[in-house]
Amino acid sequence: MCTSCGCQGQGTTLTNLQTGARAEIVAGSEQDGAAHSHGDHGHGHLHGEHQHAHDHHHGHEQGHAHGHDHSHAHSHDHGDHDHAHEDSHRRVELETRILAKNDAIAAKCRAWLAGREIVALNLVSSPGAGKTTLLERAIADLSGELPLFVIEGDQATSNDGERIRAAGAPVVQVNTGTGCHLDAEMIARALSELKPSVGALVFIENVGNLVCPALFDLGEHAKAVIFSTTEGEDKPLKYPHMFSAAKLVIFNKIDLLPHLDFSMERARENILRVNPDAEIVEVSAKTGAGMQMLYDWIRAQMSAAKEPALV
Repeated sequence: MCTSCGCQGQGTTLTNLQTGARAEIVAGSEQDGAAHSHGDHGHGHLHGEHQHAHDHHHGHEQGHAHGHDHSHAHSHDHGDHDHAHEDSHRRVELETRILAKNDAIAAKCRAWLAGREIVALNLVSSPGAGKTTLLERAIADLSGELPLFVIEGDQATSNDGERIRAAGAPVVQVNTGTGCHLDAEMIARALSELKPSVGALVFIENVGNLVCPALFDLGEHAKAVIFSTTEGEDKPLKYPHMFSAAKLVIFNKIDLLPHLDFSMERARENILRVNPDAEIVEVSAKTGAGMQMLYDWIRAQMSAAKEPALV
């Protein structure tokens, strides 16, 4: 999980590319506390290692003539075991707190979107799979039919956000700094700034990464994985959590198939092995091939959002 790599809440900013308004996203007090605890733990971990090494050094000097080998091995193994157990316990506790906080905010986002009949699609992929190009094509094709809004996520720069704005959709850029994913608090802030209209379609272009975005609910209607034909057929097997969390898998860059050693049949088998319920469409964002199948899927989701709940 990403808290292990230290990405949580490091320098996240939000920019409205229509108005130029810019703000820093500061995590809520509960998450700040979790992050602070993690920071304290990191400090304690280093301090503990230092202290352990310090004690061992003195033990070596004082106990060398009294069976050094036996005493050293016993003390070292026992200390490492206790420290590893404590480290694992604290890490699990931290991850549980962060995900619980995220899920609570995501539930509020989901209710807010549902109350306005807004469909939010969380687009996830490896870097370079073609998310932004696909969005540019979709905006050009659907803007006369649906109100479209975009939340653009990247660690740095607003390059992709500017491409989306030039394509004609209102867009809010979220730069996550050291973060490797968007989280529900970022989406809540972005929606507040973006102000999508009733019955709109909101595309969330997540940070290019197939690991952490699988764990973080954003309150979206569905996750859609964009899987490029330039990637290996075994990608779903390497990243099963993401593909199992996806409602839709979009094969992109099918125009390159004649030039690639890529088996679409094998890739489909691997997707369905991980997620038997996944819906799959094949497209080329560059040429437009297959995009109508994707749009039909989107229209079905929009129609479903307008149906009254039975419970």
